[in-house]
Formats: sequence, C-alpha cells, structure tokens
Amino acid sequence: MSKNLTTRAEDYSKWYNELVVKADLAENSGVRGCMVIKPYGYAIWEKMQGELDRMFKETGHTNAYFPLFVPKSMFEAEEKNAEGFAKECAIVTHYRLTNDPEKKGKLIVDPEAKLEEELIVRPTSEAIIWSTYRGWVQSYRDLPLLINQWANVVRWEMRTRLFLRTAEFLWQEGHTAHATRVEAIEESERMMHVYADFVENFMAIPVVKGLKTESERFAGADETYCIEALMQDGKALQAGTSHFLGQNFAKAFDVKFTSKEGKLEHVWGTSWGVSTRLMGALVMTHSDDNGLVLPPNLAPIQVVIVPIYKTDEQFDAISEEVNQLVVALRKLNVSVKFDNRDTHKPGFKFAEWELKGVPVRLAIGPKDLENGTYEVARRDTLSKEVVSKEGIEVYLQDLLETIQKDLYTRAVDYRTTHTTEVNSFEEFKDVLENKGGFVAAHWDGTAETEEKIKDATKATIRCIPLDRVEEAGKCVFTGLPSKGRVLFAKAY
Repeated sequence: MSKNLTTRAEDYSKWYNELVVKADLAENSGVRGCMVIKPYGYAIWEKMQGELDRMFKETGHTNAYFPLFVPKSMFEAEEKNAEGFAKECAIVTHYRLTNDPEKKGKLIVDPEAKLEEELIVRPTSEAIIWSTYRGWVQSYRDLPLLINQWANVVRWEMRTRLFLRTAEFLWQEGHTAHATRVEAIEESERMMHVYADFVENFMAIPVVKGLKTESERFAGADETYCIEALMQDGKALQAGTSHFLGQNFAKAFDVKFTSKEGKLEHVWGTSWGVSTRLMGALVMTHSDDNGLVLPPNLAPIQVVIVPIYKTDEQFDAISEEVNQLVVALRKLNVSVKFDNRDTHKPGFKFAEWELKGVPVRLAIGPKDLENGTYEVARRDTLSKEVVSKEGIEVYLQDLLETIQKDLYTRAVDYRTTHTTEVNSFEEFKDVLENKGGFVAAHWDGTAETEEKIKDATKATIRCIPLDRVEEAGKCVFTGLPSKGRVLFAKAY
C-alpha cells in the first residue's frame, strides 16, 4: 500500500488534508463545505461520544433532543446571540418545490409556498431550548435543570476544512438552568474540568484551562471558560468551551421560578459544547509522516494481528493460535482485529494499519509459531520486539497503557518547549514567526489593544489562564500597566 503523504515539514496543511482522506476518516461531499464522516472516522467519534456521554451522566445530566429549525423571531430574542451568529445562518424561506413549466424535469421554488415566518437552521440551540425551558420551570423544585443534546448544527462558513471547520458539524451542547448565580458558575467550571479530563486522559492532549477575553466570549455569555490545546505546527486549537450565561437567556425568554422564599426570579444559565473539531485535534497532535497515531483509549482497533504464511496448513495453524489470543484479549476489553484477508499481502496490511494509526501490531509466522513468540510493533515509536506468547495478553494491556501515557508526555513536552514568555513586541513577533506556539505576554486589558495585536500579527488571546500568576508588568504593545500574562497564539 502506497501512502504518498506530503510531509509535515513540506506543507502541514496539505499533510493534514491528505491524511484525513487517506486514513479513511472523512471526505468532502457533494454539498459545499460539508463532509462525509467515513466508518473508521465515525468509529473514533463514537468512542469520544461514548466516553463524554458517560462523563455527562456521571455529573447528573440527561439527554434530550430539540428541533433543527428555530423561528427567526425566537432566534432574535437574545440580541447578542442573534448578532453573533447572524452572518453564519442558513435560512429556510419556502417549504415546497414545483415543476419548472419551461424546463421539463427541473424543479423551482414554489412562490406560493413561502413560509409565514422564516426559519433559522440552528447554528446553536440556546433560543429553541430556552423557549422550551419556559414551560419546564416553575418552582425551585424544578432546578437545577441539567440537559444535554447530541446533534448537528449549521454555520455557513466560507473557508472550510475537514473536521476543523465545516458548514455542518456534529457536536453535543449542554444547556442548564439554576436557582443561583453561584450554582451556574460552578456548573460552567465543572464542565470545563470535565472537558479537560476527557481531552487529557482519553485524547492524550494537554490543555490550558482559562477564560476568554470579553471580545472572544460566546455571544450572549457573561463569561466563557475554555480549554486550549497546541498542535504540532505551533498553532492553538480551542478544544472546548463552557459558558456562564448569567440571566441573559432567562430574561430574553422569560424563564422564571418561584424561590423557597416565594419570590418570582429569573433562573441562571449555562451552555457548553465540544464538536467533531476534536477529531482534527486528535490527528494534528499525535500523527506523523507515516499516517495517524491514535491514543489507545480512543482507537477503534487497539491491536491488529497479521499472519505471515505460504501454505493453507500454515495459515490454519496460525489462525488456531491467534483465535485463542483474540478471545483472551477481548475478555480484557482490548479491541483486537485478526486481519486474515487473503486478498492482500502482509506488507500491504502493515502499511494500511500504520496509516490508520492502530497502536499495536502483532505479526506471526511459522517460525514464531514454532518458537512460541509474536513480533510486536508500536505505532507511536515504530519500534519492534519479539515477545513470548506466555502472558502476552497482560503484556499488551500494559503496553497500551504505556503508549497512552507516552503520547501525553510527548505532547506536554512539545507544549512546554513551545510556550515562550516575551517582554517586548519585537520579541513577540519574532517568536510567532520563527518558533510558534503559545506566547505568554503582558496585555493592558483593553479590547482595542487586543484587536491591534491581532491585525498586526494574526495572533489572538487564546485565554487568560486560570492558574496564571498575578504579576505587575507592562503591556508588550502599549507599555501600559498589566496585571499578568495571557496566552497569545495563531489559531485554527
């Protein structure tokens, strides 16, 4: 199997696009800006979805589903949110097609089938969900209301890229209502920590937890918590956000409750979400010029076994041995595939599973059968060793844990060496252009300075880290006083 991947050093963007397609994760569709997620890519997403869903339920959330369409007047009810998403909205104006009288077999929009009110195809679901919550919440006994939905949304992006930015994408969005401001803030922070836990422990990607600046906040939020990750090319990627909505949506949709004291009050809200963009983060953090590198915790196939044989007798003997190992591994909850296809040679299979990022590959031939051994290859390091079949199940289980930890450590090391403190704007620009990564710099706290730095360098403030040290300093751009460093980076 020929990979023919562009290398990361040649063209990182081209390498990414080629890898997503050649590794059978996704492809462009017949609809501009929309993708087809292929079975192998969707299997990874399903594993992500399954782990996140478990974590949400463990924190008390339940799943529901809300409509794809939002009446325009409803969408406009929360002004900041409507304005924030207006340029990305797809709109339904008619509900029927009819035959074109001038062109046989062609259809046109039926002018008599115009909707009384236009419908927005949801770019996010706050409007439809909060209008629903008005009927669900009457008393403090109805709170907290902790709801999540798995859905698709549409944002009419002009420049699209598989997984990272598409006109339609899959995600989950949590929407909660609370009796007090404190409870809502606690919920916003809790979900940020849940996201960080998932991304670090399952995706093996280290993240920085922080707050967005006012100009980078979610439209309609009082505060946006985020987790920021660093990709191999030195660009940042927002891996998840959790928003404290204050009472903005509750007031816009008149969601009130009677408190224990008998007072009628507006609830306090949150929303939070991650999307198939995480698939892009997974590819870009760990993969190499040979293809995907998947962390074992999310790999659809953790171990693949390739037989090497010349005769049917050899194949039958190897299969008998391998089938026993497959049963043993599955009892340990290790996902394993015996690639016994007779339509491809071992070399092709090695290349294919390397491209697809399977963490561990086993090979077994007649000599291995005779010696009671397997050849074990690690995808992350491309190293090989011969291992006795005795106790190999536990050996492989331990090896998968080691690979998971090593991938995380490698990503942490990269982030550490690519996080640079600077104290002048010249130094700021030099690091961005020649090194990349996070730039820790003092900022005077104004949106005006933030915008000027963005215009001059294309770098944005990724977050104000939650663990930042308060220290007096001078803004790298204006020289005005600063309370502490924030993280800048060029970003996806």
